[in-house]
Amino acid sequence: MSPSAAALSDKQQVARKTTFVSVGLNSVLVVLQIAIGVIAHSQALIADGVHSLSDLVSDFVVLIANRHSGAKPDADHNYGHSRYETVASLFLGALLIAVGVGMLARAGERLANLGDIPPVHASALAVAVLVLVSKEALFRYMLREAQRVRSAMLIANAWHARSDAASSLVVALGIIGSLAGVRLLDPIAAAIVGFMVARMGWVFGWDALQDLSDRALDESAAADLRKLLTQTPGVLDVHEMRTRKTGDLALVDAHILVDPFISVSEGHFIAEMARTRLLTDARVLDALIHVDPEDDMHVRSVSNLPPRDEVASALREALAAHDVHVEAVTLHYLSTGLEIQFALAARDDARRLADVDMEALRRKLGASRLEALQMTADARLTTVPRE
Repeated sequence: MSPSAAALSDKQQVARKTTFVSVGLNSVLVVLQIAIGVIAHSQALIADGVHSLSDLVSDFVVLIANRHSGAKPDADHNYGHSRYETVASLFLGALLIAVGVGMLARAGERLANLGDIPPVHASALAVAVLVLVSKEALFRYMLREAQRVRSAMLIANAWHARSDAASSLVVALGIIGSLAGVRLLDPIAAAIVGFMVARMGWVFGWDALQDLSDRALDESAAADLRKLLTQTPGVLDVHEMRTRKTGDLALVDAHILVDPFISVSEGHFIAEMARTRLLTDARVLDALIHVDPEDDMHVRSVSNLPPRDEVASALREALAAHDVHVEAVTLHYLSTGLEIQFALAARDDARRLADVDMEALRRKLGASRLEALQMTADARLTTVPRE
């Protein structure tokens, strides 16, 4: 199992465990908050109960997303289903914004009718304190587990629990003020809770939207991946490295520069080593490595050079006229020109090659200059692109 696959499996297990703990706790708290809030006439406590109810909904969203995000790649989703988590985070954000705006609207109505606000009972304070302690403990537990498996969705859910703890603190303070005779503080506390919930929803939703828009890894993570590539034996340089997030993982595309005169198989081998090194990073889901003989960001294109069949045929035909038989032809397409390496079929061919008019051969191959020639069993002829 690759590091990214192992991380995904571990993340799914942690998601299930922490979410079930959250579901159990929130189920109890929702009943307490709403029931006691109604009995004790505390709008702030009822608002906090609605907030806890939204937590229950978000917990089930997390469970559903966790189940689907772990599905293997298929014909419709070649890169897997990790973005289900991002979609879930976006949904959570929208849910929180809706809940927060509703709380603000309800608090505004109460503030507009202060004379209708009944006194708050002390039982509301006891429940608010119990919720505060419970949500803070839940936050610390969930955040620790989420950070261990590096799950953005689980971290978002953990901070959702922290927002509950913060809102419960505000509710407790509002209830204390109301018990002290300032009834205005209870709906104000409810309004503050609504604002906090809406703001948290905006943060989560915006972050998820950026990931769905192919946001890249941060500079530090990208630098780590670039270092893995540049330290691969045979890699001379790295350019055009791009990353895009899919869930909590990332897809990586990169161009690596290798010696232009090595074989295709060796270049492929180096690319495979580079890809394998990238996959050792748990943040990488998959990588696509492109092999370059030159930095194609700063050199001219070689697309105007003649194709292999045309060059090899012209070379063999020209040399065959002098009874020189070519065993093999190797072409190097470079920005400085087309370099041709050819092996002769027999030792006598090297002697007969001396009778060949190399200048005429250069012109026949469309070359503008002859860079090097060795009168041996191996001959090298370098040309430049055709005009």
